[in-house]
Amino acid sequence: MRNLDFSSWRSLLVTLAGLALITLVGVGLRVVMMLEIQRRRERMNRQINERLRTLIAAYKTLGGSFTGNLTVDPRHRRDLRSRAPDAETGAQEAADPSVDGAGSDRARRIRDAVEAALSDIILLGTEAQVRLAARAASELIAGNAIPTHELVVSLRDFIRDALDLDPLPSDLMIPMQGPARAVSSGGRGKGESGKEDSQRGGGGMGMGMGMGMGGGMGLGIGGRDDDSLSSDPRP
Repeated sequence: MRNLDFSSWRSLLVTLAGLALITLVGVGLRVVMMLEIQRRRERMNRQINERLRTLIAAYKTLGGSFTGNLTVDPRHRRDLRSRAPDAETGAQEAADPSVDGAGSDRARRIRDAVEAALSDIILLGTEAQVRLAARAASELIAGNAIPTHELVVSLRDFIRDALDLDPLPSDLMIPMQGPARAVSSGGRGKGESGKEDSQRGGGGMGMGMGMGMGGGMGLGIGGRDDDSLSSDPRP
């Protein structure tokens, strides 16, 4: 304030210009800082949303079932080929192809989905979740059937805390959770193919009816004209 000079119009204009320049620089720096903070916050929000989306998908894969076989069978078909199966197991799988046996296609799809979920957890999970996922992956490599309930509980607590949801009551007894059973897409493919066939058949019927009606009407009109011309007496 001591350097401000209001003794003349020229000094007053210079002072006002200096104040405007300082204010403009300050406002510009503040805008740039706010834009940088907003950009960082948006990037963090995108990272958090992507992390939550991936972990929620892993939770649904690892804990999407409450009944049936709640463990993951790590055996591959090459392991089954190396040893001869007993007659009772082979007869059971032959009689019921939908059974969740080690050699069934459903067990293979469940194992592949669980392996992908474990990979996502190792990439984006917390330290405790990464340790649990790494231990489960090691058990899969060793050929041991693994339960996924402990990892599911850790994921559930983390997701609820990240979404600011109320914690689950301590007296609430939640059943054991296991990997979600894969659903075959054969029925859907058959339904879509049948729908396409019906559409094609309807189109062919429409084309046939159009051609038949058009051809019949054309022939009828043409025949009537010929008869009228032939019966017309000439002078």
